[in-house]
Amino acid sequence: MNTFPPANIHPDAKIAADVKVEAFATIQKDVEIGEGSWIGPNVVIFDGVRIGKNCKIYPGAVIGAAPQDLKYAGEATYVHIGDNVTVREYCTINRGTAAYGKTVVESDCLLMAYVHVAHDCHISEKCIISNGVNFAGHVQVGPHVIIGGLTAVQQFVRIGAHSFISGASKVRKDIPPYVKAARDPISYVGINHIGMERRGFSAETIQHIQEIYRYLFVKGWNITKAIEYIESDLPSSNVKKEIIDFVQSAEHGLMKGFNSLS
Repeated sequence: MNTFPPANIHPDAKIAADVKVEAFATIQKDVEIGEGSWIGPNVVIFDGVRIGKNCKIYPGAVIGAAPQDLKYAGEATYVHIGDNVTVREYCTINRGTAAYGKTVVESDCLLMAYVHVAHDCHISEKCIISNGVNFAGHVQVGPHVIIGGLTAVQQFVRIGAHSFISGASKVRKDIPPYVKAARDPISYVGINHIGMERRGFSAETIQHIQEIYRYLFVKGWNITKAIEYIESDLPSSNVKKEIIDFVQSAEHGLMKGFNSLS
């Protein structure tokens, strides 16, 4: 391990031999850090943190602090960070509570400066979370999601895969997969056509997804009626099942449809 004094590293921390730890970083006892990672100056990593390979943690980040939840009673909980994750300056990632036990950031994610990830959140792989985004507790984010800066996400909200959320949004309801969401209140403004093209979705699949959301969010129908027509009129597919399953399991409600925009 390549360290620069006066870094404060507990001797029992499990840190790969080639990890570089800069000056004034603090790493507590129950911490594991994988090969090729870099821990910047003034980073604090508390007990219960597991960091994968080739991660970069920039100055001032605080990983694994106790959850900001009055129900937390000091139980042993964790933060799991995958491989190739970049955590920029002054991010805070709190560990879990007894409800879920861990906060997770999967591999290949970018968390820009001042992002806050609260207890029991789960951010899936290949997400880009822009500057100043704040997640309350228990938020679930699907893979390949992009969230614009200064967005606030309410507790227990789910954000579906391949979606794009405009900056400075207030996300109080679930955001289904493959969509673009913007405005206040948060609303459907189209599908994430460019994002899906970049990730290799076929033109036919993109058109199919657009047609599903035309039924759900453009025609002005309620969700029950929209799903009935989607089931009867549109061909079966994995994405159709994924979207319907997501919509039907939205316990806290969905964002508004296109016709709800003012």
